[in-house]
Amino acid sequence: MVKKSLMYVSMCLSLVLASCHSEKEEKTEAATYKITSPLVQDTLIDKAYVAQIRSINHIELRAQEKGYIQKVFVDEGQFVQKGQLLFKIQPNLYQADVSKAQAEARYSQIEYQNTKNLADKDIVAPQEKAMAKARYEKAQAEVATMQAHLQFTEIRAPFSGIVGRFHVRIGSLVDDGDLITELSDNSKMWVYFNVPETEYLSQLGNSKNGEKLHVKLQMANGQMFPQEGIVETIESDFDNETGNIAYRATFLNPEKLLRYGQTGNIMITTPFKSAMLIPQKATYEELEKKYVYVITKDNVVKAREIKVAAELPHIYVVQSGLQKDDKILLEGLRMVSENQKIKTQFIAPQKVLSNLDLYAE
Repeated sequence: MVKKSLMYVSMCLSLVLASCHSEKEEKTEAATYKITSPLVQDTLIDKAYVAQIRSINHIELRAQEKGYIQKVFVDEGQFVQKGQLLFKIQPNLYQADVSKAQAEARYSQIEYQNTKNLADKDIVAPQEKAMAKARYEKAQAEVATMQAHLQFTEIRAPFSGIVGRFHVRIGSLVDDGDLITELSDNSKMWVYFNVPETEYLSQLGNSKNGEKLHVKLQMANGQMFPQEGIVETIESDFDNETGNIAYRATFLNPEKLLRYGQTGNIMITTPFKSAMLIPQKATYEELEKKYVYVITKDNVVKAREIKVAAELPHIYVVQSGLQKDDKILLEGLRMVSENQKIKTQFIAPQKVLSNLDLYAE
């Protein structure tokens, strides 16, 4: 019985020792950390800027005379040509005023002609002729004024474009200045966005011989607008509160895909020469600062702050804090500590960056 107990204890000890030995081997194996170096190469960075899309010409159409809306000749969202009749305000009163003015003009014309004949025969003084002529010219001016009022009862498109939402209906009483609808010329679109001062200076430095900046537009659904835009206008002043300056890019809109009031992102491609690239997952943040773990020649872990110049999917472009020959920890950042000595396995940066989706945690 004693022998059996001793054998049982011996077997348990053997299993415990074997387990400890196995765990020690696993820990030793787990203590090998992958490291890499920055990759230095020329690259292009697409930077996104929140944008607001506006029509090249967008106006409010307002009534110029008081009256009731008699007819509506178009529909909301309809494309109309320049000069096309859109709305008609009841013209009866204005037509009567024109007829009255025309009658008075004819009377003044007859009076003037009679006075002229008499003046030519020296029957009346030349002053009478001049006064009759002035009354006739005044009557003609009154006719032109009344005809203008009559024309204002017809609301026509001042340019070709798309009609907006109606703010009146047939039978609506409108006063002089009341809003009828909007009209947008969407043949070209103006896209506004703001750029920080540092990026503004970089973009000017990258431009050649005053060449205008070409940009792309990412629409709200994530797709790219097929036409390329050109930055034609930059405002004169920076916003002192934000440190930004406003840009305006112009896009041709042949398919009328863009409309007034849409939003999107302007994409500007900026070249970076000899850019220092590292995986984003090789960094960590503390108090809004970014750090990497640099591995010394003795395989000791040292934390180092870096500055990021730009960002790509899974990749940072490092502005400062690293040298191209530095070795940085690629994985297991939460498992190491400052001044810890570790066992490492170096992976070429080209391989790391080309397989980031595989390495991504």
